[in-house]
Amino acid sequence: MNWQAIRTIFNHEMARFWRTPWESLASPVVSTVLYFVVFGAAIGGRIQSVEGISYGAFIVPGLIMLTVLQQSISNASSGIFFPKFIGTMYEILAAPVSFFEIVLGYVGAAALKSTIIAAVIYLTALFFVDLPMLHPFWALGFLILTAFSFSLFGFLIGIWAKDWQQLQFIPLMVITPLVFLGGAFYSASMLPPFWEGVAKLNPVLYLVSGFRWSFFGQADVPVAASLIAVAIFLCLGLGAVWFIFRTGWRLRS
Repeated sequence: MNWQAIRTIFNHEMARFWRTPWESLASPVVSTVLYFVVFGAAIGGRIQSVEGISYGAFIVPGLIMLTVLQQSISNASSGIFFPKFIGTMYEILAAPVSFFEIVLGYVGAAALKSTIIAAVIYLTALFFVDLPMLHPFWALGFLILTAFSFSLFGFLIGIWAKDWQQLQFIPLMVITPLVFLGGAFYSASMLPPFWEGVAKLNPVLYLVSGFRWSFFGQADVPVAASLIAVAIFLCLGLGAVWFIFRTGWRLRS
């Protein structure tokens, strides 16, 4: 294992993160405050609680998961797309570094960035609501696995994209709607039976539900199903990345 190569890629990506502290850290705080103003105050004034949990606290896990998915994909996709865009990708491929080490450097940095932002959002939320966390280790586990899984998908998007427009297409047109329809700001049990069944076809619901369970001990789907969903995402991402580096798809063209 070439740890020096992994550390070099990782440090380069993290340095890019710390060079823009306003965009990296302050922006999620501002977004969190706005979500609390819109959802917590406006909607929370009409919906006092969901399953015995205050609405302001109920939306926090969904808000964190929304941000983690978006940031994981965004950071990982831009991290690998930029070397393709400026032509330095060939130098990385020619270096004595395995595909696993390249992926670990880029994806590890993207996952850490998302985890840091999630922690910032959680700390910001504490100023607005009383937020218990019944299973902190499970919460951290769900968070890290989700961040790593969707950083892998972001890495794939960065390889697939041919321009900056394609880079933004899937996060904006696919991931964000899935999160909003995946119970981020409501419980699936609040829906009519038919639409509740439709909601359970959304894979993001399982991620949000498992993460919310780690806070409140309540979930829309069994926790085991949430763990299986995270494992499937992770395996699919690893399998796709292995195939791309083995075949050179979109890397050598």
